[in-house]
Parts: sequence; structure tokens; C-alpha cells
Amino acid sequence: MNRFFSVLMVTLFVLGCSNSENIPSTQKAKFSEELSALKEYFQIPGLSVLVGKGDLIIYEDYMGLADIEQQVPMDSITTLPMASLTKMFSAIVLGQLVDEGKLSLNESLRIYSENSNIGDSIKVKHALSHTSQGIPGQRFYYNNGRFMLLGDVIEKASGKDFKTNIYERIINPLQLKNTYLLRDSLQLVTEKRKVAQPYFLGGELQDGYMVKESNPGFIDYGYSTAAGISSTVRDLFKLSRALDKNMLITNTFKDKMFNPFGPDLPYGLGVFTQEFLDEKLVWGYGQYDCYSSLFLKAPKRDLTFIIAANNNLMSDPARLIAGDVSYSLFALSFLKNFVLDLEEEPLFEDQATLKSLEDRLTKNRSEFIRKKLMAQSLAATFMSRYSDIEGDLSKQILDQLFKHFPDYQDYGDLVLVRNLFMLKFMDDIRDREEFTDFDNQFREIGEILLEADENNPYANFYMANFFQIKEIPEKSLEYYKNIVEAENFSPWWYTREAQKWIDENVPENKKRP
Repeated sequence: MNRFFSVLMVTLFVLGCSNSENIPSTQKAKFSEELSALKEYFQIPGLSVLVGKGDLIIYEDYMGLADIEQQVPMDSITTLPMASLTKMFSAIVLGQLVDEGKLSLNESLRIYSENSNIGDSIKVKHALSHTSQGIPGQRFYYNNGRFMLLGDVIEKASGKDFKTNIYERIINPLQLKNTYLLRDSLQLVTEKRKVAQPYFLGGELQDGYMVKESNPGFIDYGYSTAAGISSTVRDLFKLSRALDKNMLITNTFKDKMFNPFGPDLPYGLGVFTQEFLDEKLVWGYGQYDCYSSLFLKAPKRDLTFIIAANNNLMSDPARLIAGDVSYSLFALSFLKNFVLDLEEEPLFEDQATLKSLEDRLTKNRSEFIRKKLMAQSLAATFMSRYSDIEGDLSKQILDQLFKHFPDYQDYGDLVLVRNLFMLKFMDDIRDREEFTDFDNQFREIGEILLEADENNPYANFYMANFFQIKEIPEKSLEYYKNIVEAENFSPWWYTREAQKWIDENVPENKKRP
């Protein structure tokens, strides 16, 4: 039996095995309740959600609206742009080319790409694992630009363009009828695609609270190896099962894809991978300005969680680009209800539940609670740009975090540093009294991160801005220079911002024409 015929059989089997009742009613009800609360909190117009166990769909729901103006509900055939989940598709195609002997991941990327700004030491595997910047293969620095160069690799190794490979190798064999590379608006009309409309969060304030309003957004057209796939949660579940059964790539390549590229790295090949409370998690996310998505697998439990939304708040607040899915409240809800048997633990903390926090810090809950506090504080800080109330809640949660988990030097990470910085930044732009509560934690964690990785552009950027608010420009200059002078980094937003500050604040740079 050839590979594609086997894939077809798996697809047909999955289609016939949906069983939303194969889950305890209390568990299902708690998950639904939390999803509804998250949808309301982040003001997401529409959500598509699926949980699969093995070949069974054990939970599926379509919440809210695909089109607010026309009052069109979300449903199973409404497609959503999945942004960076495209990287998983690209990795599968590259894996097939490796399996066919047409490509080696150890070849220099310059063999395939005409881009002259990369060195010979950067290999295909480095672009595929986001380890191409700095010393190749050593550090994870998410980089769309270099990942996009893999399109040249696919075309030259296969003799066919990227689009043809995606359709011939994945979409057509799996019969993913609602999955496509999104080229332009005309395509949506000619192919009669049903697409969830894009939205921004409204954000007007009344008495310190956000007005609940979504504003029309825009669709990001165009595709590459890094982004551009549109799909549904059902189609992505078919893809997931085909991967589980090694129908698309060999188990040898899948092991490389689903495991860290190197020690302490959060990424494999085309997907993130991490350990969380003794559970291996394989995941990817998508984020456009007006769409977001999450694809999460718990292989030991044979569980898959897929969710997509028509604004970007399902991904953006969690800073998933840093490589830790436990900062996503959506992911935590899935994990606590389906994986960790912690459905009784509240997902959201408020002033009332925070008072009972100490009583809930049992041995099997404390680590989950710590991560939950970090995730909710981060979300509240993000939402504080729309509501002063959320900024105050974030500070209360952080007070409890550092009180009950004082070893922040050990667990502090890049996302926590950003959270602490953004609280200070929001107070600064609103000209409120200087916020100094967590200055020590911010500086200590930031310095620890930069001692371990002096080139980390995000850590340098946050530290530079911190001292800019503190009006200590010589320290800001130190960190901004680390960004612009780092070797083998492709320019990105942080490079431009750093150079702009240097040009505006360093006397010799001001004289330049």
C-alpha cells in the first residue's frame, strides 16, 4: 500500500470517528465554561475549537461569529488564516524530500538561496529550527525572513514550486478540502471560500473599563514557507493524525521534527517542543494582526488541541514567539482539564480566589499555579492598554507570585521580563506615579538572561527601554549597541528601533546627514 493511499484511508477513518460525548460531562462543561470566559475576556468575535484523542474527536465547538455585521456564526467549514502554522506544512515537505534522498538538512542554505547576506555556515537545518542567527545551531531566535528562504530549498530540491509541493504532497492526498494557500481576494471569490472576517479589538475606555467592541480588520494575503495557509480545525486534525501514523514523513524525520534541535532549545523542525509538568508538548501557533491559532499535541496522552480565532488575541498576549505555550491561558485550560486532572483549579484568579491561594498550593498543584499566575499576569498586562483595571490586577497577581514563589532568579524568563517592563511602560505613557514595585526583579532576571546570552535582542531591548524610562541614557546605549552590533543577525523591528534611538541620542550620530 503506497503512502498516499494509506493517508487517504486514515483520513476517511478519522472523518467517521467523531464522538463529542466520549468525555466526562463535568470536564466538558468546565472546559466550555473557561473557553467562553476567555473569549469574552479577550473580546474574540469567533472561535473554532477541537480536541482529539487518538482518532476520535472528543470535543468540538464553534463559538461566536465569523461575521459580526452579517451575524454569520462560526462553523466547521469556515476557514481562518493560520499564519505561522504554515511552517509545520513546510517542515513536512522538507522531511519528505529528505526521506526521498533529494535533500540533506546539513547542506549550506546558500546552495539553494541566492540571498547573499548569509554565510556558508548557515545550513538548511538552522533556518528550519530558527537557530540560524548568532552562532548557527546554538541559540533559538525566531526569524521569519530566514525561514522564508526554505521556499528556494523546496523548489530546487523538488523541481516544483512551493505551492505545487504543498498541494501534491499534503492537501490533495489528505483531502483537506478547506485548506489552501491564500493568494489574494480574487481567489476567495473564484474558489468560493468561506472565510471568517478579521477584527481588531476596539479598546475605548469608560470609567477604566474597556468598551466591548470589535473593529473591522484586514486579511493578510500572500504566502510563503513561513505563513499563508488557511484551514479549519477539522482539516488540521486530519493532518495531525497523518503525522501520528507516519503517513506523511518517516518516524526518523518526525523524531527530529518533534524534539528540540539542541539542549535547552524550545524548537524542533517547524514546530515548538517542550516539557511541562512531565508532559511532552509539541505545538505551533499562528498570529496575524487579525487572526490567531494554536496547534498543541500531548503525545503521551494521544491528545490534540486545535483552536483558531478571528482576532489576534488568542496568541498575541501570551508572547508565544518566546517558545513557552504555558503562557497561553487557552493552552492551560486544555492541559488542566484533559491532561493534568486539575479541572477544579480555577483558571482565572481574582481578589477573592487570591485569598485562598496558599491553601491551594499543594504539592501536585504548585507548579501549575505558578505558571498560571505568570500567564494571567501577562494577559492582564496586555489588556491594561485597554483597561487601567487590568494593570492593577496584574500587579496584584505578581505580588502573590513573588510572595509564594520567591525564587524568581531560577524561574524568571524573557516573557516575565517583558511583563514587568510593560507594566512600567504603561504607567509611564499614562504619566502615572512611577511604578517601582518590581524593579529589582526586572533587573535581576534581565541581567541573568543576558549573562547567559548577551546577544538576546529582546532582553537587550527591554533593558534599554527600562533605563530610558529611568532616564539613564548611558545604560540604554549599552544595550541598544548590543542589538545593532550583534553579528549574523538579520535586521528586524528591534534593530531599527535600537538604531533610531542611537541616531537620535548619540551626538556623533546626530551629525550624520
